Amino acid sequence: MSKVLLVVPEAPAPAAAVAAGSRKAGKSGLRFGVLDNSKGNADYLLKFIVEGVKAAVPVASVVSLRKDSVSLPAPGAILDELAAESDIVVSAMAD
Repeated sequence: MSKVLLVVPEAPAPAAAVAAGSRKAGKSGLRFGVLDNSKGNADYLLKFIVEGVKAAVPVASVVSLRKDSVSLPAPGAILDELAAESDIVVSAMAD
């Protein structure tokens, strides 16, 4: 399994860890990953984020996956697929 850098949105922000292997967007653009936690309206929030990223930087592909349950962690297979097919991954929850 690839290393995953998690950013916890709490105040004050913990010191950011440096990713072991840096990834650079390919010449055709960023490979953008999206993890929907299956909470109500998360899909709308993530769609809004994807549209904003596409407007700001070149995006080669978007991989969008959804967890089965809001209360359970994402299965390893989902995390592995996102790590393999994405340069950056965004996850969000909403109501």
